[in-house]
Amino acid sequence: MAELISARARLWLPTLAFPNLYAQPARRLNVLFIAVDDLNRQLHCYGNPVVRSPNIDGLAARGVRFERAYCQYSLFNPSRTSLLSGRRPEATRIWDNSTPPRTYLGDVVFLPEYFRQHGYFTARVGKIAHGAFEDAVKWDVSESPPRATDNGVPQRGAKAAKRARRAQPAKPAGGGMKLEWRATEGSDADEPDGRTARRIVQLMEQNRDKPFFLGAGFHKPHLPWVAPKKYFDLYDPSQIKLPSNPPSDRDDIPPVALTRTAGDEEMTDAERRQAIAAYHAATSYMDAQVGVLLEAVDRLKLADRTVIVFWGDNGFLLYEHGLWRKTCLFEPSAGVPLIIAAPGKRAGAVSPRLVEFVDLYPTLAELCGLPLPEGLEGTSMAPLLEDPRRPWKKAAFTMTTRGKGLIGRSARTERYCYNEWGDEKTAELYDHQTDPGEYTNLVNDPAQAGTLAGMRQLLRAGWMGARP
Repeated sequence: MAELISARARLWLPTLAFPNLYAQPARRLNVLFIAVDDLNRQLHCYGNPVVRSPNIDGLAARGVRFERAYCQYSLFNPSRTSLLSGRRPEATRIWDNSTPPRTYLGDVVFLPEYFRQHGYFTARVGKIAHGAFEDAVKWDVSESPPRATDNGVPQRGAKAAKRARRAQPAKPAGGGMKLEWRATEGSDADEPDGRTARRIVQLMEQNRDKPFFLGAGFHKPHLPWVAPKKYFDLYDPSQIKLPSNPPSDRDDIPPVALTRTAGDEEMTDAERRQAIAAYHAATSYMDAQVGVLLEAVDRLKLADRTVIVFWGDNGFLLYEHGLWRKTCLFEPSAGVPLIIAAPGKRAGAVSPRLVEFVDLYPTLAELCGLPLPEGLEGTSMAPLLEDPRRPWKKAAFTMTTRGKGLIGRSARTERYCYNEWGDEKTAELYDHQTDPGEYTNLVNDPAQAGTLAGMRQLLRAGWMGARP
């Protein structure tokens, strides 16, 4: 018997001495990549008590919510190309919605393609790359939901319904899409985003036993703001508060920093409130579709092996400074929501540190144990998922363009924002600690000369000089 016990002990010795010798390889983490069009930080978990976003709030309770996340360019194609390539707009040279993402990048491996190269099943439904160029990114499955068939007319409230029917949906000269909205009588699943969520759930169910990278691209709250009526019923336009823009707000803003779309200035305050309520309604509809995804993650018992990333591709102005839409350097345009929930990392935490969309590529590669490819221009945020308040990068950078070749560049620290349009003669400096609304341009204030010089130096040094 003693010899038998001794023999059994010898059989187990290698396992005891080298515990990983016979261990099964760790199962790779999945990625659920949730992209949202034109979503600003107007969410309940970001401090807006009016907005109903219970599912996004619930995701924030599972992970880390980043208070100071920024896109690299406040427009779809430049922002998404930068994020997916891990390179900044100066490197991608994609500064509009009409230039294909690979025009200058060539055979650069985009984020989902990198996971595909490492054995992941990859699929996207909805918009991940800019819609016109979805084929620039290769997936195992690549689908777009069919458009809604509702024949209702987008409106600016009852008074403007007749005017909206006469108007064409094309972009007015010098601006973006018209501010239009409508409530539908259908269900969530009748709208494109509802179809996107449910198709992603199917793909999750079919591929639950293999590592996957699933991209869910939600269209709302992109214009026109269309959603089932029950979401419009959540918001009483008469109770919506307009931004407190001082009468002299634009006096110290360089005209080039502003945008204009025909018809915006003709809106009444009542129509502005209706527009903001409609944006919130579209946001709440999208939030419900996020809930469909999270319910599936829990039902399929995938939460302990799935990294969930939620992001809005650029911000969106809702009458701040009297402006709507994006392509500005103001905080509501450049600032974006970003939430990451990862197994084994902090839950219900908030990070006040500066992070950027170019940081997502290296972050997901590190979290999933993949080697970092060369050429990335971001920094992995994985350490912030362990310690959200640890010291981090000095600045975040955003750019935009005006006309033919005029470039606006922004450098943000945790306190200041410095914007420069072409050269330092046309600039803005804001102190977010005392002036979060960016109503007072300090660029000509002698008391801020030292700060101004430091911010200019930071902008010149660029992202390489701001790394943690």
